[in-house]
Amino acid sequence: MGLLTEGKPLSWADTKKHADHVHRVGAQQFLAIYERLKDRKGDTLKWGDEIEYMLVTLSERDKTARLALVGPNILKALQEPEHADPDHHTSKWRPEYASYMIEGTPGSSPYGGCFLNFNLVEANMKLRRQQLQEILKDSPYFPLSISVFPRSGCPHFTEPHYDPKPSSSVSHSIFFPDEAIWTTHPRYKTLTRNIRERRGEKVVINVPVFKDEATPTPFVEVLPADPDGEAQRNALPDHIYMDCMGFGMGCCCLQVTFQACDIGEARFLYDQLAVICPIMLALSAASPAFRGYLSEIDCRWDVISASVDDRTEEERGLKPLSKDKFVIPKSRYDTIDCYIASPKYNDCPVVYDDAAFKLLRDGGIDELLAQHIAHLFIRDPVSLFSEKVEQDVSNDSDHFENIQSTNWQSMRFKPPPPNSPIGWRVEFRPMELQMTDFENAAFVAFVVLLTRTILSFKLNFYIPISKMQENMKRATHRDAVNSEQFFFRQQILPSTEDSSADQQEYEPMSIDAIINGKEGFHGLVPLVRMYVDSINMDVDTRCTVLRYLSLISRKASGELLTTASWMRRFICSHPDYKKDSVVSEIITYDLIRTARDVSEGRTPCPELTGTLMSKTPPEYHVLICPTDN
Repeated sequence: MGLLTEGKPLSWADTKKHADHVHRVGAQQFLAIYERLKDRKGDTLKWGDEIEYMLVTLSERDKTARLALVGPNILKALQEPEHADPDHHTSKWRPEYASYMIEGTPGSSPYGGCFLNFNLVEANMKLRRQQLQEILKDSPYFPLSISVFPRSGCPHFTEPHYDPKPSSSVSHSIFFPDEAIWTTHPRYKTLTRNIRERRGEKVVINVPVFKDEATPTPFVEVLPADPDGEAQRNALPDHIYMDCMGFGMGCCCLQVTFQACDIGEARFLYDQLAVICPIMLALSAASPAFRGYLSEIDCRWDVISASVDDRTEEERGLKPLSKDKFVIPKSRYDTIDCYIASPKYNDCPVVYDDAAFKLLRDGGIDELLAQHIAHLFIRDPVSLFSEKVEQDVSNDSDHFENIQSTNWQSMRFKPPPPNSPIGWRVEFRPMELQMTDFENAAFVAFVVLLTRTILSFKLNFYIPISKMQENMKRATHRDAVNSEQFFFRQQILPSTEDSSADQQEYEPMSIDAIINGKEGFHGLVPLVRMYVDSINMDVDTRCTVLRYLSLISRKASGELLTTASWMRRFICSHPDYKKDSVVSEIITYDLIRTARDVSEGRTPCPELTGTLMSKTPPEYHVLICPTDN
């Protein structure tokens, strides 16, 4: 969702004039938070999930599926319970990038350390889906928890239909109309316009096409009219070409945020979970098709990264530095660039803003954390509101959050908001969205339990940053969960034995080995089960948790399909599929209809969940844990 500031958005030219001011004040705001709260201790575990839903409509007569641009129309009604009683409501609803999207999170109270909370997660996800269905019950629209709509950007992919206007729209896209961007908050169109204008051209997204028996070689599309000629210059042969932010930020995902007991624990969890990000991305893979074609990737990650890449030619190293300050290796949406609790495995150079680094170091922040924060400030603000230019350093944090919230990295280290009871947090950001609430709850519960296991058993996942970044690239590949090897640490439990100086600390492993273990290596699921066995968890909750762990284990082993593999198999086995990589209208209609029936529980899908079933009653969403009340 990001920082939703109200006001009048500035053009890129005006935003650029204030960039140095935003950098300076933003760094000062972080320093003020740090000085005030660096010694804060004893916060309890609090956590919550975020699900981004797509809003879809089907035409049985025409056999078509469309993305429904109704998010802004239903948001007010969804938010009524929260506005009526801010302290007691079951869900929160917020806008997202596209008008066919909406974000839902648990209600007025986050989940806490009481283990009974693991019974609430799926129930609250079901409740959120039901709330959306209730709002939409008298319409032809319905919510769907999928990461990518296979024909986004194809002609007539929205309801109502709008033609792209490449000469006048904020994105200049030849595929994606402005009307598909959220209409009632200026943040999203402002970001789209300013990213394009800062870059000096449209963003360039090229995804390798899946080469089937009848796919042309080379695969070269006849593209729509392109007034600026950028498509002809930038579209690569044998690739699916896309040209705007909507193709990335119009995807949906599943995220989890945790409150740590103090800043040290937050930094440690940030580092440890960063290594897990590629593993969970591959396990949750759910994006095999883009703009009407099957691709050679299974995840949205690289598409989003390219969709918000606002680096100029100088920053990309294509021209010598003249107007810009830095050569920046990656998009502002990518993996983390450095660990922040231990420097040993930071083997890649980190580009950072010298002025911000000096300010933070002079203010008493250690070198590692100062480097991380100063690294965020190599990015310009790309959305700024005239009413928010001047801010108080001690009591505001909008300039810091402006920069922080548009550094879309695989993990996010989140300081407490000013004048708030909220503590130091980390956000786990890589996972793709699953079709069923059971699967989404399983992924969330596993990540939360893994944090407890890490802390309880003092696990150590550190590998060189360069290897973690390579893992992330591999995680996006087709069927990565079964076909790729990922660098992972061999000894993750504390050891009293002296390791040989020349002994390799990490090795390539399959996801099956990482999750389920192998000879000489404790897998993550067995370790989490050991943690569950070591605590006083009630029988009912333990049953819930073990079902979730079984799902993760069986997906890692290949016994159960990833959502991407299930979708790919559905498409390739459809009677209308001509082995040419094209995902046609009728294929998309049948896929979305089946996905709806699976997500709503009307059609079982043993390929995704086996015989595992939820045992969480819907009424569990009102359960209150005594220790969290």
